[in-house]
Amino acid sequence: MTDFFEMPNGRKIAFRLTHGSASNTGAPTLVFLPGYMSDMAGSKATALFEWAQANGHACLLLDYSGCGESDGDFADGTLSRWRDEVLALMDAKVQGPAVLVGSSMGGWLMLLVGLALGERLAGMVGIAAAPDFTEWGYSADQKAMLQAGETVLEDNPYGPEPTPIYAAFWADAQAQRLLGAPIPIACPVTLLQGQRDADVPWETALRLADRLVSDKVLVQLAKDGDHRLSRPEDVARLLAIVEQHLLSA
Repeated sequence: MTDFFEMPNGRKIAFRLTHGSASNTGAPTLVFLPGYMSDMAGSKATALFEWAQANGHACLLLDYSGCGESDGDFADGTLSRWRDEVLALMDAKVQGPAVLVGSSMGGWLMLLVGLALGERLAGMVGIAAAPDFTEWGYSADQKAMLQAGETVLEDNPYGPEPTPIYAAFWADAQAQRLLGAPIPIACPVTLLQGQRDADVPWETALRLADRLVSDKVLVQLAKDGDHRLSRPEDVARLLAIVEQHLLSA
């Protein structure tokens, strides 16, 4: 069942929340952060939510504004705006610590949210995490177009319509880059990455691991894994990692 959370400006954010069982009281809440132009109906988010329900763990899914069932226009979305939505929703609906699970762009957002959570951050799991992709993911010509206020359209391997990158999103994201300095996050982190990922170079996971100040960082490379990491074996690996994070929190 989908519920809606109203932001101070009246914008409604769609979310799903399952509460943990009494035996898991005080355990971290799982929070899933989807990728660019994705939503909480995706296969990994759904699998995580169903696993949490079956095992008595609290889990929060959401659609960023302009995505899925939430209010707004996707063209108005930025990392800063979506980060603030996640934090507002968590402040209202999540008690205690959280383990963040971020997919692709959601892995970048996971870091920004984690930095804001401070001591409430119990762990992070990145799935093809893509911090700073507005820097390394576009050509000089594309960056020039974006800087000039134009929209860049890219081929979309997952659907018939091209993927738009808007100038406002790009400018905001460039101000949120993290890989150029140490990232002051000290919680346990697992980074899952496919080496046949056509969107995020697998070396990005190693760069991120190096930048995180935490000593408890594990990188798992799937040699035959693609960007989505949504095959049954990928999802099983994700759920096993999430369970380990909850047990060690």
